[in-house]
Amino acid sequence: MTRLTLNLVKTLAAMKFALAALLLLAGAAHARGTTGAEQGRVHIEISKSSQRMIVYVDGEQRMTFRVSTGKEGYATPSGSFRALSMKLMHYSKKFDNAPMPHSIFFRGGYAIHATNAVRNLGRPASHGCVRLSPKDAAALYALVEKMGMRNVSIRIS
Repeated sequence: MTRLTLNLVKTLAAMKFALAALLLLAGAAHARGTTGAEQGRVHIEISKSSQRMIVYVDGEQRMTFRVSTGKEGYATPSGSFRALSMKLMHYSKKFDNAPMPHSIFFRGGYAIHATNAVRNLGRPASHGCVRLSPKDAAALYALVEKMGMRNVSIRIS
């Protein structure tokens, strides 16, 4: 082999190695980017009788909030649910375009969301949704966004 051929073979081998390393790094970055959430489970317990929400992450209690659930004639559904969708700002199609910031929808038009009527927290006052203070709704929304909706369960009793 000539010196030129030998240098060419060495250069090609180095380029092949560099390309393999780049592909490996790109694959790892893509895998991290596509998970979309940290590992872990979020469980949200809502008690209509105490008007409280307790949020658990991997079985450990992390947050407790006062809420308002459905007032008389506007029941909040009971049962086990999943987070179906999230909207940073939603406007009710059913109730005069009422703002519903930090909405986490769990059944049809029912959502957990912020309210400015914080004076009513701790007693039934909504049209069926679960209301939180703006600060608490933002914290819950951020947690669910961080952990991923598929990792969230909601129990209302």
